[in-house]
Amino acid sequence: MNLAVEEHLGAVERSVSLLERDGRPASVVSLCRSFRVAQKDLWDALTNAERIQRWLLPISGELELGGRFQLTGNASGEITACERPSHVALTWEFADDVSWLEVRCSANGAGAARLELIHTALLGPHWDEYGPGAAGVGWELGLLGLALHLEQPDEPQLDEHGFAASPEGQALITGSSEAWGEAGVAAGTAPAAARAAARLTTAFYTGEPVDSAE
Repeated sequence: MNLAVEEHLGAVERSVSLLERDGRPASVVSLCRSFRVAQKDLWDALTNAERIQRWLLPISGELELGGRFQLTGNASGEITACERPSHVALTWEFADDVSWLEVRCSANGAGAARLELIHTALLGPHWDEYGPGAAGVGWELGLLGLALHLEQPDEPQLDEHGFAASPEGQALITGSSEAWGEAGVAAGTAPAAARAAARLTTAFYTGEPVDSAE
């Protein structure tokens, strides 16, 4: 496929912070990206089950305040807040862990909209090993799928596994992992640990051996 990797990497703003949630240490991974569509269209793509499956995964359940959802083969959760067309919050329940997701949508000039995604999770061994890239790269790939859907709604959905094995996919995953490593450094993680975690994240998503160059 012909994908402008650097353009997509540069379109994402990344930040990491550490705080407490329910009295326990937690991490916050935040992504922001703008799209060349109206806020109403972006909101519909984020909340309409028929459209969600075209850029993310098939989803079932009650997509309304207090309802529960299930992404096929992935997370489930409960929708805990909803203010149309600007804000939704939900629990993210996966592999016996619960984390928290917020999505904010706003107008960003004529014919453009901005998305902010905030994922908060309790710290644990997974964070120690992979750092912010575990969640950050996954969501960045999701936002890539969303961007392609919004720009080319009639094109087939990006094949996750085929893309990860392609030169463009490997370049984007590597660049994203490295960027999340640097975001971790900015948040206070020791550089060597952050960059080692970034290499593990790259290997996880690409299926390639870990690069232990440093």
